[in-house]
Amino acid sequence: MSRIRQAVSVARVGERVLIALGGNAMTAPDGSASPDDQRGAVEEAMRHVTALIAAGHQVTLTHGNGPQVGNLILKNQIAAGVVPPVPLDWCGAQTQATIGTLVLNALDGRAAVVVTRTLVDPADPAFRDPVKPIGRYFPEEDARRFEGLGQTWRRYDRGWRRVVASPEPLEILDAPAVAALVAAGFTVVAAGGGGVPVARDAAGRLTGVEAVIDKDLAAAMLARAVRATVLVIATDVPRAVVGFGTAHARPIGSVTAAELRVLHAAGHFAGGSMGPKVEAALRFVEQGGDQAVITSLEDIGAAVAGQAGTVVRK
Repeated sequence: MSRIRQAVSVARVGERVLIALGGNAMTAPDGSASPDDQRGAVEEAMRHVTALIAAGHQVTLTHGNGPQVGNLILKNQIAAGVVPPVPLDWCGAQTQATIGTLVLNALDGRAAVVVTRTLVDPADPAFRDPVKPIGRYFPEEDARRFEGLGQTWRRYDRGWRRVVASPEPLEILDAPAVAALVAAGFTVVAAGGGGVPVARDAAGRLTGVEAVIDKDLAAAMLARAVRATVLVIATDVPRAVVGFGTAHARPIGSVTAAELRVLHAAGHFAGGSMGPKVEAALRFVEQGGDQAVITSLEDIGAAVAGQAGTVVRK
């Protein structure tokens, strides 16, 4: 019996599972993101998902899109003197559809993709101090040119990089459509990259905003909207670690939400990596979910059964 099948065999049958795939699951192991690399990576990821579906679980998927958006932004920057750069929300929508299509082809069954919008508050403090880096590093001369197009850039050790706001997600606007498809038996791909960020203007009209929404926080929100019992956050490590990078580092297995909240408040999980994953797991369980698991893609089957990864319960 394969490792995938062994992992799935111990999982409880009939769980409604939301799986949040990290952006690394959509690229080659070395991080390259050519079309062939992305297609191969998605097909490999879907082998694990297909095993869960075959075992009787109802699966909803969400995913990262950092490398893909980075590619579109680079194209924008290179061609800025020829065609106007498209806004960041457009890049998000395009990558949701592209990655979703790859997933549909790999699953080749009763599946659907929903291009999904996530509502944010235009008065969110994150818009006053954008800190989320996106795209590649550029020399200062290029950064200043892009600033002339209304972008915000900051200097780092390796050069200049564009930064955008990362506001708190308020609502997955298209969650009712996702939930309806889930109820009809579809495996649904939604809220990729945290969702296309939109806000309401003074007249109440929706408009896209230049922002990146944390995909794990959006995943926890989507999981609640589709009434998932289990949230699995698939990443490139088997567990969250206390004291990461120190002599006292230790992986976390099963933990209560209260215990993990204390560790999170003590600063054990970095804001740019494991921190949002831990916060998403906590929010899901604290707001009614049965369990959340942070684990590697290869272990998602056992994770559904609570037998792999960092398992968070009430």
